[in-house]
Amino acid sequence: MIICGLKLTHDGAVAVIEDGHLVFSVEMEKRDNNPRFTGIDETSVIADILREHNYRLSDVDVFAVDGWGGTDQNELAIQPRLEVGPSVNRLDAHHNGVPFQLDVTHYEETSPTDNVLEAWNFEGLKIEGQSLPYQSYLHVTGHIMGAYCTSPFAAAGESSYVLVWDGGMYPRLYYVNADTKQIDNLGPLFLLIGNIYTIFSQHFGPFKVKSGFAKDNLSTAGKVMAYIALGEVRREMFPIFEQIYATHYNAPMGFANVFANEFKRRIANYNFSDEDILSSFHVFMEELLVEKLAKKIARMKKPGRNLCMAGGCALNIKWNSAVRSSGAFDGVYVPPFPNDSGSAVGVACAALFNLTGQSALSWNVYSGPMIVTNEGNADWKSVTCSVAELGKLLAESNEPVVFLNDRAELGPRALGNRSIVASPLSPAMKTVLNRAKKREDYRPISPICLESRAPDMFVPGTPDPYMLFDHLVKPEWLDRIPAICHLDQTARLQTIKATDNPVVTALIEAFEIWSGVPVICNTSANGNGTGFFPDVQSATVWAADNGLRYVWCDETLHEYIGTKPMLSVAILNQEVMAQ
Repeated sequence: MIICGLKLTHDGAVAVIEDGHLVFSVEMEKRDNNPRFTGIDETSVIADILREHNYRLSDVDVFAVDGWGGTDQNELAIQPRLEVGPSVNRLDAHHNGVPFQLDVTHYEETSPTDNVLEAWNFEGLKIEGQSLPYQSYLHVTGHIMGAYCTSPFAAAGESSYVLVWDGGMYPRLYYVNADTKQIDNLGPLFLLIGNIYTIFSQHFGPFKVKSGFAKDNLSTAGKVMAYIALGEVRREMFPIFEQIYATHYNAPMGFANVFANEFKRRIANYNFSDEDILSSFHVFMEELLVEKLAKKIARMKKPGRNLCMAGGCALNIKWNSAVRSSGAFDGVYVPPFPNDSGSAVGVACAALFNLTGQSALSWNVYSGPMIVTNEGNADWKSVTCSVAELGKLLAESNEPVVFLNDRAELGPRALGNRSIVASPLSPAMKTVLNRAKKREDYRPISPICLESRAPDMFVPGTPDPYMLFDHLVKPEWLDRIPAICHLDQTARLQTIKATDNPVVTALIEAFEIWSGVPVICNTSANGNGTGFFPDVQSATVWAADNGLRYVWCDETLHEYIGTKPMLSVAILNQEVMAQ
């Protein structure tokens, strides 16, 4: 059976599952250097992506479309492309340039007793002159099934709790029963939708909006998570947060701005810095999440202590780590695509489960688009370069390399195949990479470490192949690998082994031979505001424009020999040491 999952709104993607195996998931932002969060408006791209992977429309047995929007015009999930209806919504799209509307179901269930696995059957998915039948699933269902079906718990036939906290919904707990094949809705933990973190933050610091009324911004939360390391937690703010929630809450949509503005009014006579405010708010929300989750789990008393986490808030590595270290669970799993980048996979999993009863997906995180190995222009020379030779180059040249390998990783985090890699030994390397990426100085650079060596260097140092948890750098390593140490001495660690990715593993092993360190720097290989580079040519254009000398792909090293200035680790090292 071949199932094609579709996410048509922001973070658009096309995913195909064949006979229980994920063949591919192509996110729109990873095609043609598209902007981050690009959706699917023109349905002809669906056929294009299928053809690129040797599928025809007639090969697909079921199309599954992600639901979107609420039941009234006040829902934050509404966007201009959506027309809201009482039972179904209608999404604007184009078929070969001609506009049409597509029925979709809603963002989330309207009652705790609703069956979140229900498939809504529709007609009218227009692709290549055809009008096709399709199923639509609640948006929340895609998050539930994308997390559970890719989890080690599903693979082991075990039940699991699933916490979904997305931008437009409360943190809601579900329980997937592996024996009965049913999902129980256990209700919300508290009544704050996920975008409160982003919207509150846009009232302070460098994220501040002029109007005093912020809108959800998909790129802000990750920056805030890094920025809070500049502040200190001031617990005298916590009672203020609690009082505002208790006295001013009246509806989920729009409350975030009410909350932020009332908070600003109440602290007008205090001398709180913006950094301390954001750091304190982050920890307040973190502790609220851990406390309410532990209490609800204790009341439910379901068999097993597994937890999957999904929704945009599951990209918050510090919250994930707090939940994992709380001791409430035997195992905590976050997929590499907890946000809407995994929605196409999730709705395809929902269809798979409904049609076949299969709940464990066979999959690999490197199931995105294949890299295109075209060439750079005349300002670049190309030479054969093995992975072992590249490891030596990283150690000896102390220069970053845009590293492009095989198929792209799923989700928003670069996990080696679409990465800029570098030596972590110089304190200036973080500055070099942030300047090349045109990012703020406070933004961290992540490490990739051999899984077997991670416990020697990090706490807890447990296997984390998707870079979704926080780890402390051990004191004796802080000065040895300064480029990957954040301001609070933590690191967003990715562990790797040969069965995960043999090429990246071999690169780190080669780097260790020449440097003595089994860790390399890793940041995403993409332009500012765009998805991962789809080909060598666009990577070389970007690299030359942003001061990087090397691009590596498929055993070939491309070196810039033109006249544009390159970033120098040696010069920046002097600046860093002088500060």
